[in-house]
Amino acid sequence: MHRFRLWLILSLLVAVRLPAADTPVAVTPVVGRHGMVVAGHPQAAQAGVATLQAGGNAIDAAIAVSLSLGVAEPYASGLGGKLMLLYYEAATGKTYALDALDVAGSLNVAAYLPRPEEDHSYGYGSVCVPGLAAGLWTAHQKWGKLKWADDVAPSIKLARDGFEVLPKTRDFFAEQEKKLKRGDAEIARLYLPGGVLPVVGSHLANADLAHTLELLAAHGRDGFYRGPVAEVLVAASQRGGGVITLDDLAHYEVRLSEPLQLDFRGYHLLASPPPTNGAPLFLAIMKVLEDETFTGPLRSPANLDKIGRAWREVQPLVQRGIADVPEAPFNFEKMVAPDSIHAIRARIRAADAPVKKVAWLDDSGWSEDVAAGTTHFLVADAAGNIVCATQSQSLHFGAGVVPPGTGVVLNDSMSNFAFNEPKSINYVAPGKRPRSTISPTIVFRGGQPVFAIGIPGAARIPTAMLQALLDRLALDRPLAEAIGDTRIHWDSNWRKDDEVSINAEQSYPAVDVQALSALGWKVELPEAAGTGRYFGGINAIERNADGSYTGYADPRRTNAALGY
Repeated sequence: MHRFRLWLILSLLVAVRLPAADTPVAVTPVVGRHGMVVAGHPQAAQAGVATLQAGGNAIDAAIAVSLSLGVAEPYASGLGGKLMLLYYEAATGKTYALDALDVAGSLNVAAYLPRPEEDHSYGYGSVCVPGLAAGLWTAHQKWGKLKWADDVAPSIKLARDGFEVLPKTRDFFAEQEKKLKRGDAEIARLYLPGGVLPVVGSHLANADLAHTLELLAAHGRDGFYRGPVAEVLVAASQRGGGVITLDDLAHYEVRLSEPLQLDFRGYHLLASPPPTNGAPLFLAIMKVLEDETFTGPLRSPANLDKIGRAWREVQPLVQRGIADVPEAPFNFEKMVAPDSIHAIRARIRAADAPVKKVAWLDDSGWSEDVAAGTTHFLVADAAGNIVCATQSQSLHFGAGVVPPGTGVVLNDSMSNFAFNEPKSINYVAPGKRPRSTISPTIVFRGGQPVFAIGIPGAARIPTAMLQALLDRLALDRPLAEAIGDTRIHWDSNWRKDDEVSINAEQSYPAVDVQALSALGWKVELPEAAGTGRYFGGINAIERNADGSYTGYADPRRTNAALGY
């Protein structure tokens, strides 16, 4: 890590580091005059910067970063998973939403439902058709500048040479050691070298993944969705009780759509559309709170109570209205319409409003599992183009399986569907995309981008985004402080009689815990500030008035910000 920073100082002399704010987690801003990459591993960020320096644009660099993250964070994302990407095209001023989320294969729902619940989250039966590779290919065909093979090349080299195992990398491996040893010989061989956890500072190579990436580089999306990789994947799926077919892979479709939009106190926010449900949640809550006066710091007991009451009212509306259905965008617009916002505010401000119950319709889409395998990255180039993307395997190491010879960890996105309530808008169906809380977001003012932001962390994604956005946009707090301050989460606990609690990092003051308890909230402190297991790491890029960029990499994860 230190060697890499020295390389950066010597070769990218124009990058500047600014002092960190005095918060529980120190986030050190990095300034780049021409471009910026913020990603979940330093070597992935390096791949992005090198691609920009080679003449690539933000899309080219994003492809290099995305695929390199799949190598260096195999527990979080990769070719076996999904992608949601926002692309701001500076020349036209238009922002695109590229939906490459995982899709249920051509399953027989009646035959699938009686399977054990664990089949939804482990093994080949939990695997949806991966979308990431198709998403990157589509982005390149529409907006890329360099040759496709050039964009893929850095990840091939990283897979062959091996990525550096950082301390937090090993922590995530250790937390999933049982999954790695559970039964799939390929995943154990790749990620438990010699049968043990990898050593911090060692380099972990994946020659099989390098070969798969070479096929992707040579044949585009067909290198993954057709041919030998697809055949091996389907054969392994069939042996393991999966439902994916060659036809499912060959006909996977990327969706290009409009981002969700919301105005808030003079800012214009664009965020990932349905079937993602994280952005609908925090955007609607922000609209409800737009007229509120926040006294003191955002995380004061009075303010958290106020925000939590809005969360309690809005989340069930999102749960009932947002999923992979045609009416979902309309449901969001209806939710944030003036009459709806007025009604929500009235319910919140009712003197007798309780704080402990939420009316749920189904059991899906707000996983509190701490092992959510996701990563967020951003790229900005000298022309002003911005990529803001989140990609995921669903849970850490996904389904815990690797088709032999491919090196690809497969997702367990079937776990994100509803199975117990046929009336649920997120009920499992062939060809349907399970919803996800991933929430890449770009904030504009006067038609110009101000900053882009996102985070991994399952149900903690929308609540973390809510805090950072309110801190920055409502209280005018610097992003480094908004990201680094004590992280809060409103936990639905729907499996525990629908109780609502507030979870916080252990840096939250004891006197404030007592005050929240007096207001009727159950308060839990699951981890020390900065640990990053329960609370994910926010990454962001801010565009400065002189055209330079400031990158923010949250040290709760193995994130890095690199500029040039």
